[in-house]
Amino acid sequence: MKDLVGVLYNQVPSGVGSHGNLKLNSDDQRRIIVKGARWSVEQGFGCAEDLEKTESGGCMQDVDTSVISDKAYERGRNQQGTLGSGNHFLEVQYVSEIYDEAAAGAFGLFKGQVTVMIHTGSRGFGHQVCTDFLSTMEHASRKYEIQLVDKELACAPFNSQEAQDYFSAMKGAANYAWANRQCIMHWCMDALSKVFKGSPQGLGLGLVYDVAHNIAKVETHNTGGTTLSEGSLTPKRLVVHRKGATRALPAGHAELSDVYRHIGQPVLIPGDMGRASFVLVGTEGAMQQSFGSTCHGAGRVLSRHQAIKKAKGRAIWREMEDIGITVMSAGRGTLAEEMSEAYKDISDVIDVVDSAGISKKVAMLKPIGVIKG
Repeated sequence: MKDLVGVLYNQVPSGVGSHGNLKLNSDDQRRIIVKGARWSVEQGFGCAEDLEKTESGGCMQDVDTSVISDKAYERGRNQQGTLGSGNHFLEVQYVSEIYDEAAAGAFGLFKGQVTVMIHTGSRGFGHQVCTDFLSTMEHASRKYEIQLVDKELACAPFNSQEAQDYFSAMKGAANYAWANRQCIMHWCMDALSKVFKGSPQGLGLGLVYDVAHNIAKVETHNTGGTTLSEGSLTPKRLVVHRKGATRALPAGHAELSDVYRHIGQPVLIPGDMGRASFVLVGTEGAMQQSFGSTCHGAGRVLSRHQAIKKAKGRAIWREMEDIGITVMSAGRGTLAEEMSEAYKDISDVIDVVDSAGISKKVAMLKPIGVIKG
């Protein structure tokens, strides 16, 4: 495991301001923002089947690249294919429990299997897009006389120019993120192939799913009642904002690819680096109760500052090693911020969403190797 974590750490750049192995010019960058994960596959980072196992096929359409600032392009140019810092991670895990044999079989999961989970996004590019448009939205809120209870809820009517420009830029950031994870997955497969001396096919490596958890999408949902037969439900086009939430579509949903339409969408919910993560499956209950959504993680109980204070004088990497988890990090402070005590117990969180019926448990994954930025 130490060998594998070491190779993964060297293959996938991580940490604040980390630069990737890809050298992109302006045209390359715009292609990524327009094509998303399709760009990565075209460059040889993965295969067409991966796109069928990625939310929205790894690409949101109709991105206007002109609404994105030069500073955002500058920040994103060297960060494609990088993990970043904070709660972003790359984890080697194993399947410790199976709760739903049918869904696990459809996802290609079995007990004792080794998996890799990647959590990262659009890096400095997406961060700059957000920063740029926060200012735009603050002005728009005043322009359209929207009363805010908190300035961080700054917004504009969806059909306004300000909102449409932001929505286009956000889609570009989502596409950047899907391309980023696709590249990182390719390098993870390369690392596994080196350490275990086999081809990705021979080792049985393949994508389970790639799903976003900071995104807004235009979707059709039934609103206003309990059953269609009562005539009280009306299908409406809505903008669904999943901030700290993830999609959880049920079996049969038209937006799922043929690969998973019969069983439902895989839902990936990470916990902390010392306990577990979970794979679930989307449900009809999520469509009825939460606009096809579930939670995206365990959630913090300590702020980063509080966690660093609590970790003072402790060697978190050694504590992890003592429970059988090999850890590498670009900075010691990150391990303190991300220690297990900083998060809710993911098992409790999963029990809630499972009991509420907004996603159903399929498998528990336990960490054995962790890379943090």
